[in-house]
Amino acid sequence: MSRLFPALVLPLLLTVAACPSPGDAPSGASAKPAKAKELGTVILQAQGRTIRVDAEVVRSDEDRARGLMYRKSLADRKGMLFIFPTQEIQTFWMKNTYIPLDMVFIDEAMKVAGVVHNAEPMTETRRAVDAPSRYVLELKGGFCKREGIGQGVKVKFEGL
Repeated sequence: MSRLFPALVLPLLLTVAACPSPGDAPSGASAKPAKAKELGTVILQAQGRTIRVDAEVVRSDEDRARGLMYRKSLADRKGMLFIFPTQEIQTFWMKNTYIPLDMVFIDEAMKVAGVVHNAEPMTETRRAVDAPSRYVLELKGGFCKREGIGQGVKVKFEGL
């Protein structure tokens, strides 16, 4: 039995050593992209045009904490919609997020409260807008400027 002990313990130690440290992700977040179970469409009315974005929807604290961390790319017209239980100033960071993102803050009246453009990846700098929001849509960096999405744009959800 004593010969089996090292053979059983060594693989376990190697597995534990390969896990990310607790400081690498917010509480409850793992080193995998969020696997949203819900998909929907966010429709933005900007400059007389209708812009449709397919969004992964995250509602739980764990999925919101993970967000788009560890993703290597994000296609145009794809994003992640964060739904919060109450409207308040929402704050985000880009720790473990590899791609620049636009963050569209949406209030309960379904209007864009503000946008953070091209948030720098891999930083812990806090990002927010000066108005409360209930929803935040993350998109590929540069999308909002290119499509004319800004404060006051009307928003609708489809399939949620």
